[in-house]
Formats: sequence, structure tokens, C-alpha cells
Amino acid sequence: MMDWTDRHCRYFMRLLSPSVRLYTEMVTAAAVVHGDRRSLLRYDESEHPIAVQLGGSNVDWMASAARYANECGFDEININIGCPSDRVQSGQFGACLMAQPGLVAECFSAMRDEVDVPVTVKTRIGIDDQDSYDFLRGFVDTLASAGCRKFIVHARIAILDGLSPKENRSVPPLNYERVFRLKQDYPELDIVLNGGVQELSQIDTLLERVDGVMIGRQAYHHPYLLAEIEKQLHPDRPLPDRRNVVDRMLPYIEQELADGERLIRITRHMLGLFAGQPGARAWRRYLSENAHREGAGAEVVAAALDAMPVAA
Repeated sequence: MMDWTDRHCRYFMRLLSPSVRLYTEMVTAAAVVHGDRRSLLRYDESEHPIAVQLGGSNVDWMASAARYANECGFDEININIGCPSDRVQSGQFGACLMAQPGLVAECFSAMRDEVDVPVTVKTRIGIDDQDSYDFLRGFVDTLASAGCRKFIVHARIAILDGLSPKENRSVPPLNYERVFRLKQDYPELDIVLNGGVQELSQIDTLLERVDGVMIGRQAYHHPYLLAEIEKQLHPDRPLPDRRNVVDRMLPYIEQELADGERLIRITRHMLGLFAGQPGARAWRRYLSENAHREGAGAEVVAAALDAMPVAA
């Protein structure tokens, strides 16, 4: 979710669901250690509970990045061993590290020693021709022996040579049974399933077999799904009104614009708010055509609302 789940996206999603755990986009340890870590690790206090995803294979850099993230107050530090992009592979991190569980365990141990919050691992079920339960179990066993207690498992293998990152999200078939078996064999571990979850009805069924469900792009493109999940998990909480969510975003937008941010950087995350509702196309079109303009302000968002039917 690099360049997707940035701080603007997370602030918006928190308005839809008060309790889901939010994850940052993947940040490289090298960037945190050598770059503008204040900007890279910035978030709003309303985003708690929030986990930071770190990518890297240099043990010292991963430990230092974890320490900085811990000082920033993140609730969880996640090692991303799931991203299949060429750029990530060239940096020797992401899904290719499934082939080096010992190195990942070394990074995990060094990071855990620097922080007082959980360090977790996000992974695939396999890579390339290493497409077996035994391979996945060997990877998990190595990390569990090092002390890792939470694994977020994308239920697809990653094809590192021959498929694009986009194709890796859909071409390799889902294999939920492999994740279920992992939970069965490691009942003491916290196993979270990721991949292919699109409907609210799937979640309860999956939670009978695993400890949690992570939703990525479906929640991004249809963010109101998060509000519906919140309602399902907490029936006493009313569903938020979509228009009210937009109204609650306006003060945030105004502050960010005053700090020099561009409107399009915020509204691009809001395009799917009215998906499936009357006027959704008008909402998307107005923002798409106007939010990028020089000097565009919060009035553009208000006008986008006015362009929709009142019942939306």
C-alpha cells in the first residue's frame, strides 16, 4: 500500500471506524535512519491504534528504525515480508526475504530489543517455486522461535520473477486453507489473514478460523466498508453519515492546506466514500476535475457535496 495509506488516508479512515487497527504504508528502514524521519513517521493522535510497517534487511538499520518508531508512539512495529515489487527486491527486502528466514529472525530480535511494543511480521504463504505448506511453516517456525507472536499472512504466494506487483495481488490463487492450517498448528500465535476479503459477510466466517482479518485495497476503494465492519463488531455504535464524515474532514483539510499541503493529496483518498450511492460519480468527477487546481481549497470539497443528490 505504498503511497496509498499515508497519514491523510489514515485520518480519513479513522473517522469511519474508531477501533480498527491502521497500518502505515511501508517505510524503508534506510529512509528512516538516513532521511526525514519526522515526516516519514508523522501521524495524528486520532489514528491510534496504529502500526508502522518497516522494510529492510540491514539488521542495524531495522533496529534503529524500530527504536525511532517506538519513540514516536506507534502501537505496533511490523516487518513487511510481503511486498513483491522489483524496487523492493533490489533493496533486498519485502517478499524475497522469505528465502532468508534466519536474517528476518535476526532483524526481528534486534528490533524487539529496542522497543516496548509488539514487533510483528507480514508475509506471503510462499515465493516462486517455494509453494508449499512446509516452506511457510519453516519460515514461521524460525520467527516464532525468535519470539514473534503475530503474523499477518497474505494468502497468496509472490511470484518475484515474471509478475508485476499488481498481478501479484490477483494472479496467484488465494489459499486460505494454508493460513487456516497455520493457525491450527500454532494455536499460541496470533494469525491474521490478508488477501481477497471484499465482503462484510466474509469476515465473521474467517474470524472463526483465524485471529484477525486485514483488508487493504477493498477498504481503500470502498472506505465505507470500514464503518460497516465497525457496526458489525460493535452493534451499539451507529453508522456514520457520509456527509457528516466529509464535514468532519474539512477542519483537517483547512489546517493541512495552511501548512502547505495540496488539496489533491488529501481528497484522492476520499473518492470512494460514496461508492454505490446516488451521486457517487458526480462526487468523484468534481473532486477529480477540481482538487488538483492551483489554490484549490476546502470549498472544492463542499462544492463536491453540493453537486450530489441530498439523499446521498
